[in-house]
Amino acid sequence: MMLAYAPPIFLTAIRMLFAGVLLVGYSCIRKKLNRITKPILLSFVILGFFNIYLANILELWSLSKITAAKTCFLYSLTPFLAALLSYFHFGERMTKLKWLGLSIGFVGFLPTIWAKDGSELSLGTIAYFSLPEIAMFFAVLSSAYGWVLLRLIVKEEVSPLVANGFSMLIGGILALGTSFFLDPWNPHPIAPGSLGILLGLITILTLLSNIFCYNLYGFLLKKYTATFLSLFGLLSPVFTAFHSWILLDETPPLSIFLSTVIIIVGLFIVYKEETKQGYITQETPD
Repeated sequence: MMLAYAPPIFLTAIRMLFAGVLLVGYSCIRKKLNRITKPILLSFVILGFFNIYLANILELWSLSKITAAKTCFLYSLTPFLAALLSYFHFGERMTKLKWLGLSIGFVGFLPTIWAKDGSELSLGTIAYFSLPEIAMFFAVLSSAYGWVLLRLIVKEEVSPLVANGFSMLIGGILALGTSFFLDPWNPHPIAPGSLGILLGLITILTLLSNIFCYNLYGFLLKKYTATFLSLFGLLSPVFTAFHSWILLDETPPLSIFLSTVIIIVGLFIVYKEETKQGYITQETPD
């Protein structure tokens, strides 16, 4: 909805700067900045580039070209990429059953990838993948790497509020600089007469996503793997398809629901293996 009033890069910049100021300001008041060292600060810069700047700009550009449901569905690649990245960063072993689960999940994406409309194909394709789909893939890759990196940071006893706050500030600054060069600033990139509604939408999205969801995810990463938490993202395409149907009049294709069922099977196999390997601890009732 925000994309109707401003371009993707500018929206990323304003949203992230707003959230970053709130989180860093709160962390300063609560005196949570005493554990920041130069290596951790460098980690914030890398996190801000991948998880905030690159992931959000590519996602919003893709979202401006294809439906919200399809964009959200492609984000469900995150668990598979997180599993591979966790193997390199944490030495989390990939078993045959994990590979089977990931392979089944990959097959589940094919029905949605095959479902394209003319406007999407008109933007160009590479090996049948449209440019918005390719952009979303790199957005997902950047996001998955960011969550793995955030898990490394919170393992160092750094508060997720601090890590997310600084990464959002850094990502927002990078996005604002990029916006000056790529967006139409004449004198600003906001559509005439839409400032009020745009600020309202940015505030709602910032509170829901940046303040609540990002930090909840960060706290949960202290206990669970990035792969396991990403598992729940499979519910997102169904909810997004429903909300898009109600709010944006976008009719969800049946391929999304077919793909979701197939991917759930693959991720369930991965989840069971991670539990067996001890990467996910299950609490037993007293």
